[in-house]
Amino acid sequence: MDLKPHSVVLGMAGALMSFAIVAGAQTTSTPPPPPTAPDSTPAAAAAAPAPVWSAGTIDFSGYVDGYFTYNHDRPAGNTNYNYNFNDQDQFNLEAAKVTLNHDPDPVGAHVDLIFGRTNALLHPNGNGGSSDGAGVNYIEQAYLSVKPPKAKGFELDFGQFVTSAGQEVIETMNNWSYSHGLLFTDAIPYYHFGIRTSMPLTKTWTAGVQVVNGWNNVTDNNGGVTIGLTSSLVKPKYTWNTNYYVGPENSGITPPSYAGTQKGYRNLIDTTLLLTPTAKFNMYVNYDYVQNHTPAVPACGPCESAAVKATSRHVQGVAVSARGQISANGALVGRYEYLADEGPTGIIYGNAYAPIGTGTKQKLDEFTGTYEYKWPAGLLLRAEYRIDWSDHKVFSYGNDLSISPYTPTKTSQQTLTVGMIAFFGPKR
Repeated sequence: MDLKPHSVVLGMAGALMSFAIVAGAQTTSTPPPPPTAPDSTPAAAAAAPAPVWSAGTIDFSGYVDGYFTYNHDRPAGNTNYNYNFNDQDQFNLEAAKVTLNHDPDPVGAHVDLIFGRTNALLHPNGNGGSSDGAGVNYIEQAYLSVKPPKAKGFELDFGQFVTSAGQEVIETMNNWSYSHGLLFTDAIPYYHFGIRTSMPLTKTWTAGVQVVNGWNNVTDNNGGVTIGLTSSLVKPKYTWNTNYYVGPENSGITPPSYAGTQKGYRNLIDTTLLLTPTAKFNMYVNYDYVQNHTPAVPACGPCESAAVKATSRHVQGVAVSARGQISANGALVGRYEYLADEGPTGIIYGNAYAPIGTGTKQKLDEFTGTYEYKWPAGLLLRAEYRIDWSDHKVFSYGNDLSISPYTPTKTSQQTLTVGMIAFFGPKR
């Protein structure tokens, strides 16, 4: 499997990148539907309502997602570099999720409970002492919704909700490829806690404002708020989503008297153009730019801390993906991404639960080719080949652990993954 990255990409891209995929921005105000099988019901029974898993006014849905990933290099710790959620080089449970939902009428509620490897990365401190307080944390989302009947479509959500940024979402089955890409891993947050609004301004344009505590936390440790502005323009043949987040995200500034500083802001610009020319041929282009400014820290004699100059870190990247339906139940997906990471330009005091970038100055690429097959009874299979390569040695080989100090020795990484997802709910 030790192939040259560019040769593999050029060969596979020609076959796979002619296809495209439809998917929504990462926001639960208009979540993408779960995969559905072609309707094989006779025409006379077509009007029969879909089964609803519910108790009273609460609808239930969910899924179980497991996978096996093989990395030829057997990397250190059996962990694939720069992967999210299916990062383990072995069999694993990516996620098991249960959703409880009541649409606002005019008040509603939504709760997502998630388990497995995904939850361990959403709450890195814990499943036993989470980053947001003591105890176990299995909450992906939990928010209340208000949609006044005479407010012309205006909706307000309060609580914990996934970010509006990004083309890919946390739930693998609602993405195009099985593995999550570089932009999802290194450029955008997972979730926020605060207030989210949306308002249809025209028949095709919806905008919103968010006031949240920051990135990937419930309780912010610097006391400042992050502002989010969202825009979605939906046309018959394309959708254009744009999101902007800005707010203080520095924490743990030393010396201790500078802890919790509100100086130094993080800016994220995220935009996606989704093209939907036909029901079987779709594609998107996603661009992300994120900048984190860290203020200067003066010297502190008693703390034995030297002065630190102000720094500004920039990470930006682009993703192009396409999906083509090749049979009633089968599809091919191709995805290419490029990420430019300036790396630490000094000492970066970032939020430990809201990192940006890879932590290394590098130019990183990845290409993923995926085959998808849907069974009629709520079962989804994906098999994919992925190659990542960098202009620096950032990937490890199993024997690298014997090097002291530990030093990665490779500029590329290749993986094979097979994932299977079983889902249930009103739509299967």
